[in-house]
Amino acid sequence: MASGTSTVREPTRIVIAHRQREGAGFIVRRPVPTPGLDVVDPFLLLDEMGPVDYGPGEAVGAPDHPHRGFETITYMLEGEFEHEDSAGHRGVLRPGDVQWMTAGAGIVHSETPSDRIREKGGRVHGFQIWVNLPAKLKMTRPRYQEVSAGKIPEAKSADGRARVRVIAGEALGTHAVIDTHIPIVYQDWTVEPGADVTVALSREQQAMAYVFQGAVLVGNEGKEIRDGQLALLGPGDAVRFRGASGGARLLLLAGVPIAEPVARYGPFVMNTQEEIVQAVRDYQSGRMGEITRTAEVR
Repeated sequence: MASGTSTVREPTRIVIAHRQREGAGFIVRRPVPTPGLDVVDPFLLLDEMGPVDYGPGEAVGAPDHPHRGFETITYMLEGEFEHEDSAGHRGVLRPGDVQWMTAGAGIVHSETPSDRIREKGGRVHGFQIWVNLPAKLKMTRPRYQEVSAGKIPEAKSADGRARVRVIAGEALGTHAVIDTHIPIVYQDWTVEPGADVTVALSREQQAMAYVFQGAVLVGNEGKEIRDGQLALLGPGDAVRFRGASGGARLLLLAGVPIAEPVARYGPFVMNTQEEIVQAVRDYQSGRMGEITRTAEVR
């Protein structure tokens, strides 16, 4: 339906996230991929890590593993994650921090709860999202963009009942500081009861909204999307959120479809099976490097 001069997107499909064991044994809620929905082009994967409360010695993560052909975005809500890679980077992600890693031609990295959480226990909650790269960028040079919580731009509706952290893209006149290879929207919304906010979204982008706390009404029709549900959004150039009882927190994700063949095998995402075989060979031969454990914290 139109709202003024805009066409508001309505939910066309609801996907319920399933629980799955990843890495060294940590549990994620995963709405994409799921049976019958391999990708939401250009998004390859959406994992919600936790929330989980670890006791001393219980926390686990993802030890050394390679990536090639896409980007991984880690967004921490609670707890701390340490990371290291074969390019010599090392650091700690704290609540509200974002790490946007372009694997490109290939990198080996690890990500685990911090030493403090592994030793003493604590709460961990966050997201990891995989974004595909077009064929012309799959072998680009790897790069990191790390943005601390205080540098993530924020905005709010006129009445203050809807607030957004703009990780990628633009919302309510506020632009992200992260540079993306392809047009991407990645927003963390808090929608209080009584809120009613409509935001512009390019018609050429494919969009989805994942609720990870409470419930929200989406579109002019007010379809209720609840905790652990992903709504695929139909065509239009705007998204409307209204607060339900108790409010909600959700991710709004959108991107221009790449529309190329996808060949994937574990941590490698290319266009052909031949390229996957080459990626495996390159990793096994050491061409993607290894983590030396001598990098300095950044």
